Amino acid sequence: MPAGGRPTVRSRRLGTALRRYRETAGLDQPDAAEAITKSVSKISRMESGHTSASGLEVRTLLDLYGVEDADERTRLLEWARKSNERGWWIDYQATVRSSYMDHIALENEATHIRSWEPILVPGLLQTPEYSEAVIAIGPRHIPAQQVVELAKLRQERQRRIEEGGAWFTAIIWEPALAALRAAPHVREGQLTRLLDVGKRQNVTIQLLPAAASLLAGMSSSFSGFSFGAEANVEAVTLDGPAHTNVVEGPEDLAHYVNVFDQLRSAALPPDESAGRIRELLENGPQHKEVTA
Repeated sequence: MPAGGRPTVRSRRLGTALRRYRETAGLDQPDAAEAITKSVSKISRMESGHTSASGLEVRTLLDLYGVEDADERTRLLEWARKSNERGWWIDYQATVRSSYMDHIALENEATHIRSWEPILVPGLLQTPEYSEAVIAIGPRHIPAQQVVELAKLRQERQRRIEEGGAWFTAIIWEPALAALRAAPHVREGQLTRLLDVGKRQNVTIQLLPAAASLLAGMSSSFSGFSFGAEANVEAVTLDGPAHTNVVEGPEDLAHYVNVFDQLRSAALPPDESAGRIRELLENGPQHKEVTA
């Protein structure tokens, strides 16, 4: 059973894939249960991610469903092998809500990450000082030591990008930077970090112009994740004040892909975005009213 009796990201994604392949093959749960000599309840719990699947069970089911693609078989078997593995982020479970752990798990597995942020600098690009400032003014009171721990967690998450483990594309609405109200050293440090990180081969940072307010209002912040060589979005997370939702339905994913593509098309190219960030760094904070 997944740790804590709760589906892990890997076990849930494996179960979703197995259910999709079963349905595509025109088979029902009793057919699958018979193939692995288990109960229908076992198949149901496997497909919901509440019960782990062994490598042998996954291979048997993939044979039954006619899944022959070697890369896909390898990927699903790897999910089965690691479904109960303890992630490094578990060390922070006392300070981070369980639903946000799913976001971190997806982030840690992804090969491509996309982020849309209309209000803040994305967590994967934040400096420790900026993180602490943002966390401290959140919707609920957080003790000072816990603020430091959460800021440390954000720095740990950034290793995925720093080590080149994933391609990261961030679109930020310009007012999030232009009206960044923080101590001068925090503001300057954050803008400088954006310029530095934007030079990495695996990082793309684009600013959506302030004038594009109607487009910016299409969606609140979200992150999209891809897990293979192709950049096909397989999961999206929406982070709210009280809960983080994971979106995996094909129609819902298509909606967020469309929104992100529209935002990216309207955003400044990376070199122009870097130039705009340099201007903001040189000219100081701006607090002008943004109009459509």
